Amino acid sequence: MRIQVAVHPNSKHPHIESKEGVLHVYVSARAVEGRANDAVVEAIARHFKVSKSRVAFVSGLKSKVKVLSVDV
Repeated sequence: MRIQVAVHPNSKHPHIESKEGVLHVYVSARAVEGRANDAVVEAIARHFKVSKSRVAFVSGLKSKVKVLSVDV
């Protein structure tokens, strides 16, 4: 399954919410050296109750709007 994700790094209250078909992922990690991307993978894996290895980036690795593939 492919999902569109909008990432909000450096958030005080990490959580996930859905708005208009896009998952907004708020992570406490800063967008430095891929730390926010790692945090997004962990958050999405937890949200869908799958292992981190089942979550992969399709596009947007250096963008705030990303497309991820989740094998459920």
